[in-house]
Amino acid sequence: MNAELEPQGIPPLNSPSELKPGGPIFSHTPRLANEWKTVTAMIRCYCQGNHGTKGAMCPDCQSLLEYATTRLERCRFGKKKPTCAQCPVHCYQRAQRDQIKQVMRYAGPRMLWQHPLLCLRHLLLSNSK
Repeated sequence: MNAELEPQGIPPLNSPSELKPGGPIFSHTPRLANEWKTVTAMIRCYCQGNHGTKGAMCPDCQSLLEYATTRLERCRFGKKKPTCAQCPVHCYQRAQRDQIKQVMRYAGPRMLWQHPLLCLRHLLLSNSK
């Protein structure tokens, strides 16, 4: 994705460390970086489709992305993190868990067209142990 096409205030999908000052540790854990890219793409898709945003995400979706980023940064499984659907630990609080479920229900089917490689990788990792 070209940098000039990225909405202001949102980092490109390939550089999660730019999301917050100090940055997450994703550069050392490709598995978490991929999870971050996937959740970012899903939240963007949801926000554009449901909130009509064209550039930056709405404050609610931006807040959900920041929350998801924090949860990924602090994941106890690190490099061996399973996909969220297979994770034995529910690390999201109830409200955010409900939000992300809604995002995934909406964005999941659309990901195949918008981000086919992320979708395929996520599906493969979801089905492997």
